[in-house]
Amino acid sequence: MVDTPVIGIIGLGNMGMPMATNLVQAGYEVYGFDVNAKAELEFAAVGGKTGLTVAEVVQKTDVILTSLPSPDIVESVFTGLDGILEHARAGQTVVDTSTVTPQLNERLARASQAKGIGYLAAPVSGGVVGAKNRTLTIMVGGPKELYDSVYPVFMALGQNIFHVGERVDSGTAVKLINNLLIGFYTSAVSEGVALAKQMGLDLDLLFDILNVSYGQSRIYERNYKSFIAPNDFAPHFSLNLLLKDLRIAQEMAQQSGLSLPITAELLAIYEQSQEAGFGEQDMAALYAYICQSQSAVQS
Repeated sequence: MVDTPVIGIIGLGNMGMPMATNLVQAGYEVYGFDVNAKAELEFAAVGGKTGLTVAEVVQKTDVILTSLPSPDIVESVFTGLDGILEHARAGQTVVDTSTVTPQLNERLARASQAKGIGYLAAPVSGGVVGAKNRTLTIMVGGPKELYDSVYPVFMALGQNIFHVGERVDSGTAVKLINNLLIGFYTSAVSEGVALAKQMGLDLDLLFDILNVSYGQSRIYERNYKSFIAPNDFAPHFSLNLLLKDLRIAQEMAQQSGLSLPITAELLAIYEQSQEAGFGEQDMAALYAYICQSQSAVQS
């Protein structure tokens, strides 16, 4: 890899856009692609280069990052006729920052290796705020030598960079465990705040008290301050995306021979909230679903 690589980013969504912007601001030449033309216009306005196909982005860059919403989309972007692997050249590096299955990490790593392309699975945590503020946690699985070569790029994106292991799916395993815990915390916050509301408590005071007690958590602070208190559930990380990650975490556990009985119950709650129409809202909207369900029971 060249000393100052040209970067390509496939996916300019809630996470990809701020990451791409930060790379431009860090002095990299960055080509961006998104199926949403408006996103490309927004990226061009901050100095990114757009208007190209995935194939053209791959051909013009040295390091390609992907930030995509589902395993199926990631696989098609990598393996499609106009995709990354069809047009990449030996010596390039591809870094997938999406949250996908460990099995997909392994398939893409093998396919990349067959073409002489470096592949790292590097899911991120920290949300949109972390992406904007360059405070992301990045969990990287893959060859240490390749990780070291891409490390300066990671440093332009986050503050907490971890090489989890040589196994390409090792960072993904950590990310799925992280999001499994987020699923539990979000459910606990939603039910706890709904109970407090039912009891007639001052929810702001409740937050102040629990924030200096063992009930404190980053998810409580995030979900309450940014979404529940202002009653605005515009998505930063949608309930649909969290549900997707919870399903993958459960699948990972099953394939490793571990039963997670409470996770099964948790999945049912999120699936019910999705069926009730809350899937496109932020994951904190689980609170609104619980309150709505309670109102339906009482009426």
